[in-house]
Parts: sequence; C-alpha cells; structure tokens
Amino acid sequence: MTLTTPGLLFPAISLLLLAYTNRFLVLAQLIRELNAREGESIRPVVVAQITNLRKRIKLIRTMQVYGVASFLLCTLSMFALFIEFNTTGIILFGVSLACLSLSLLTSLFEIHISCDAIEIELQSIENKPLSNRVNRNFVK
Repeated sequence: MTLTTPGLLFPAISLLLLAYTNRFLVLAQLIRELNAREGESIRPVVVAQITNLRKRIKLIRTMQVYGVASFLLCTLSMFALFIEFNTTGIILFGVSLACLSLSLLTSLFEIHISCDAIEIELQSIENKPLSNRVNRNFVK
C-alpha cells in the first residue's frame, strides 16, 4: 500500500464531518425554535418530538466521534506508511475504514429516526379537525 491510498479518504471524511456538523446545527436550531414556540406548556406531540430529538442528537454525536476517529486513524496510517512501518500503516488504515463504516451505519440509523420525526408531525396534522372549507373530493 502506498502513502496516497489513505490520502484518498481525506476529502470524503472531511465532507462527511461537515455534513454531520450541519445536521447537528439544524437540530440545535430546531430545538431552540421548539422551545420558543411552546412557551410555558408543552403539547403531547412535542413530548414525542423531544424524545426523537434526543435520540438524534446522541446519534449525530456518535457519528462525529467515529468520523473523527476515522480521520485520525487515517492520518496515523499515512504517518506509519511515511516512516515505512507498512504493516502498522495497513492495520491503522483498516481500522480507519471500520470507523468510517460505523459512522456511515450510524448515519443511516439517524436518517431512519428523522423519518420517524416526520411521521410524528404527519400524525399530528391528521389528528386536527377538518375545516369546513375542505372540498369533499380530497377527503378519503
């Protein structure tokens, strides 16, 4: 394995970490807006959303940890290959790939949880009474 092989992962890992940070920032903003909107009392649908948001924040933190570990191990792999510790470099690169895979799998699970959040909102909308202005052709 050459020094450039682990180097190929650098742009991919960097972009993943950026995407994870954006997800985190969007959730943080959503939580702030939810807090401001709800005021003194909390609706039942918001309780479900809070549980969902907590899960997603923890998952994003896990995704970031695995992503940073992958980046660090990839760097160490390049260093080991640079000083001609080839076996160590290959092992570090393999562990880096494993961490990257765990990060991506966690991301996939977080996407599933975010779909659950959308489902909670849809159920909340469906539970609202129908308006008299609704055309009967659109009602099931």
